[in-house]
Amino acid sequence: MKKILLETERLLIRPFKIEDAEDALDFCSNPKTIKNTGDVVRTTVVEIEDIINNVWLSDYAKYGYGRYAVFYKADNKLIGFCGFKYLPELKMTDFGYRFLPEYWGKGIATESSIKLLEFGFLTLKLKTIFGVVVPENKASSAVLRKTGFTLREHKPYPGEEEEGDLEWYYLSKKEYNT
Repeated sequence: MKKILLETERLLIRPFKIEDAEDALDFCSNPKTIKNTGDVVRTTVVEIEDIINNVWLSDYAKYGYGRYAVFYKADNKLIGFCGFKYLPELKMTDFGYRFLPEYWGKGIATESSIKLLEFGFLTLKLKTIFGVVVPENKASSAVLRKTGFTLREHKPYPGEEEEGDLEWYYLSKKEYNT
């Protein structure tokens, strides 16, 4: 995989490395960060190393993209992730972000999303990206709308019908360019 380093006014964004495991545990073990994601709280560095190796690094190798580590420059700290996940069962690319609560409400999700959507459409040449949000997560829905996504349907995630309806947002390259 070629070297990727994206930068915004406040953020550095790059692929995860195994050396990020201890710092990534901060956001992966935080119940507030994990709430509304469908994921579980991780409690050990070994679990994070497994995610880095078998999810994030594996996605980069298989699909050429994935979730990216987001660093807050002022603190020189890994504060979460933002980026893509190809879902072969849906044959579509999901967009998502996850940050430590102390960075919420500061425009970090929007800032990182804008940069990664530019990268996704212009460099990776993605055609359509979707994001799924639990209806209670108004802040996440707002970020998707601010960055150009359109709410197109309410439905459960396939195979998780008992969990209830989710908001499904979509953004195509054509919509991104307009």
